[in-house]
Amino acid sequence: MKKERLILVTNDDGYTAKGFRAAIEVARTFGRVVAVAPERTQSGMSQAITMYNPLFLRKQHEEVGVVIYSFSGTPVDCVKMAFDYLLADEQVDLVISGINHGSNAAVNVLYSGTMGAAIEGSFYGCPSIGLSLTDHDLDADFNAALHYGREIVGRVLEGNLTGSLCLNVNFPVATIDQIRGIRVCRQTDGYWKEEFYHHEDPRGREYFWLTGEFINREPEAEDTDEWALANNYVAIVPVQVDLTDYRRKKELEQLF
Repeated sequence: MKKERLILVTNDDGYTAKGFRAAIEVARTFGRVVAVAPERTQSGMSQAITMYNPLFLRKQHEEVGVVIYSFSGTPVDCVKMAFDYLLADEQVDLVISGINHGSNAAVNVLYSGTMGAAIEGSFYGCPSIGLSLTDHDLDADFNAALHYGREIVGRVLEGNLTGSLCLNVNFPVATIDQIRGIRVCRQTDGYWKEEFYHHEDPRGREYFWLTGEFINREPEAEDTDEWALANNYVAIVPVQVDLTDYRRKKELEQLF
């Protein structure tokens, strides 16, 4: 008898997020699902871990083939809890992180808790996929993301892409019929130009709200994730964690 796949689902928007429920629906198509997600929003947490506070795990829901936990830590904490405690005696076949409310294309991959969790999954030698929809609306339409999410997960599993594979997948805001296809891309060269809105509370204390604008340094480059999303393609960027700048390494070897 063929062994049933075990799929870990997590996110950074919290276990009550609509996108998290959509990710579970994607995962349950392919096997048994264990879902561990933060008990509250943890967006922008990247690879953060909790070291100086106790952590609380609570089972929120269980049905045939799916069990959902909330965890008081970060997205990376959730992955560690799953691999090192809940599922320590089992083999996880795939990690799905998301579906995030908002894009994680370009440099966002470095800030994202969604991708932080996916990258953490790859550290365990498990294929991991971060799924994000370019729509911050809490009630966003995930139909196209569900459709293409199942297609991408199915291809990864059928292709037997084992090991520390990590994919950053972003869906455009579009219907299934409007999406033109799937493109494997590279990360766009760009940055966030930050802006701080200054205010005072009723007691005269100043406070700030952070906002900003993404600056695309190469808007015409057609091999990037930002171009793909702007042109109604699903963007897939394979992610690695080796941050070595090999070009600069050669320069420095000459200098030193």
